[in-house]
Amino acid sequence: MHHLPINLDVRNKVVIVVGGGDVAGRKVLSLIDAGALVTVIAPHLNDALRQLLAANRIIHLARNYADGDLAEAFLIIAATDDNAVNRAVAKEARMRSIPADIADTPELGSFTMPAVMSRGDLVITVSTSGKSPALAKKIREELEEVFGIEYGATLRLLGGIREKLLTEKGNSAYNKSLLSQLVAHGLPELIKEKRYDEIDHLLLELFGPGFTTNDLLREEKDHQ
Repeated sequence: MHHLPINLDVRNKVVIVVGGGDVAGRKVLSLIDAGALVTVIAPHLNDALRQLLAANRIIHLARNYADGDLAEAFLIIAATDDNAVNRAVAKEARMRSIPADIADTPELGSFTMPAVMSRGDLVITVSTSGKSPALAKKIREELEEVFGIEYGATLRLLGGIREKLLTEKGNSAYNKSLLSQLVAHGLPELIKEKRYDEIDHLLLELFGPGFTTNDLLREEKDHQ
């Protein structure tokens, strides 16, 4: 089974999760982090989901799934321990042409949720097309050792430079060339080792006055 990898904007979109156990809980956390409006349909919730409910982070329908529950959904997750229920959810999702992730039988759904590693705006996902979530988790944990928090800071720096260049300089083709040169200098390592003077020298050399880590990485430097 092959999927098209995409980054989907679910901010303020209704996502229905059927199931209240550990698998559902993990998926709900990912959805909330992405800004989704999550409704959980399940007779009972695990501790993590109860905490989210108490904090008004989710809506809970404390009952079993029923046909018609998915009518308003933008996205659907089926994560119960009842195969018949998951299949019923998959059937309604197909009928309504709503994308669905069916946890126990991914071939019945239209997408799967990969293991995710994030460092600020850097997001790396690992998918085994539903064949082995355990292996995807292991690979994600290995990536976490390689890509530290300095990669998030690197993206904030590059994003700030890009925005400033486009606003003040305008020539996007020229800017892309300069940004590529900057990336080639190993910014994550320089940031990790707090070699900000070297970064400032590079910024001055490539972009001229007005580009400094004091402005672009103020938050990181203030917390040292």
